Amino acid sequence: MNSERKVTYIVASYVNPRDGVGLETYINGDLVMEIFRDDSERRTYVAPFAKRIDLDVLEASIREFKERIDLSYIEYPDD
Repeated sequence: MNSERKVTYIVASYVNPRDGVGLETYINGDLVMEIFRDDSERRTYVAPFAKRIDLDVLEASIREFKERIDLSYIEYPDD
C-alpha cells in the first residue's frame, strides 16, 4: 500500500450564490474538504467531500486557512 500522499490547497473566492472565500484541500488531486468564510451568513464552516479525512489533514487545513485567509467578515453597508 502506498502511504505517500500529496496535499495541496487552493484559495477560492466566491460571489454568487454564496459570498465569501474558502480554502479547498486536495489529496492526490481529489477535493476532500473546504473551509469557507461565509460573509453573508457571518460564519466559517468545514464542508467534507470525502467519506473520511485524516485528523492531521484537517488540522493542517485549519492552520493553512488561518495563515492564508483573513478571519474578519466583510462588512456590508445597510440597505
